[in-house]
Amino acid sequence: NQGLAFLKKENCDFIISVGGGSPQDAASGISILATNGGDMRDYEGVHQSKKKGLPVVAINTTAGTSAEITINYVITDEDRGVKMVCVDKNSLARISVNDPELMVDKPAALTAATGMDALTHAVEALVTPGAYPITDATAVAAVELIFNYLPRAVKDSHDIEAREQMVYAIFLGGMAFNNAGLGFVHAMAHQLGGVYDLPHGVCNAMLLPIVERENAKRVPEKFRKIAKAIGLDVTNKSNQECADYAIKKIRELSIEVGIPEKLSELGVTEVDLNKLADNSLKDACAPGNPFMPTKEETIAMFKEIL
Repeated sequence: NQGLAFLKKENCDFIISVGGGSPQDAASGISILATNGGDMRDYEGVHQSKKKGLPVVAINTTAGTSAEITINYVITDEDRGVKMVCVDKNSLARISVNDPELMVDKPAALTAATGMDALTHAVEALVTPGAYPITDATAVAAVELIFNYLPRAVKDSHDIEAREQMVYAIFLGGMAFNNAGLGFVHAMAHQLGGVYDLPHGVCNAMLLPIVERENAKRVPEKFRKIAKAIGLDVTNKSNQECADYAIKKIRELSIEVGIPEKLSELGVTEVDLNKLADNSLKDACAPGNPFMPTKEETIAMFKEIL
């Protein structure tokens, strides 16, 4: 709201956003309000605006959210403690800038969290019912790049090759989920961020193996491409064996780059689980999952990493 007021006062023609997912999403929100009017809450959900937003030049400084190249943006409603998911073709940036040299010197924890967010995008884009051959190809390529280069980027913030390959990964993964959609990992992670103001990538990383284990019970064949991309010889392997391997490797990568293993380490308590579960089921990303968990199943998944 402050950004919108400033934009109107100065009669700005366009917006330049610099930073990670939060600045990019703020720019998207300002852009939509500038041309459509109303309140930010009016645009929660899918394609709620009527007019294209004010032009945005999105200069990205983290390898994770893909907010600079996608139609998804998330704004926290602090009154409700909810991350509002807005999926809107009218919010797409006119120009995006992804320069790995802008990403050096980022802290290891930030690099790890944003990188695991990118992995979550790619995996969810692969397993969603909305996937198709083009999105599969870009998502698989992103998974392979992230497994190969994220540990290097976390270990050495000036490893420019690793940084550049992570830039390719977020572009490919972003194009995948921008067209195929996301799933229940994001639906649950959004609630942790909304209530506890936790880093989005950390929440995704902790939830990813839990939710995908449940997804694999329904669509194990979806994990075959992931397993192959990260090094398994899938010849003569069953779909379930491929799924087990992929989920195990995702968990190991998360630990390797320093993601916490328990939500209680981050201040999450059991008292909020009902609210977290209820809002997860209402989240705009939830319908993109291979199956819709019950409230009880959602609480159980939260509890598993509590």
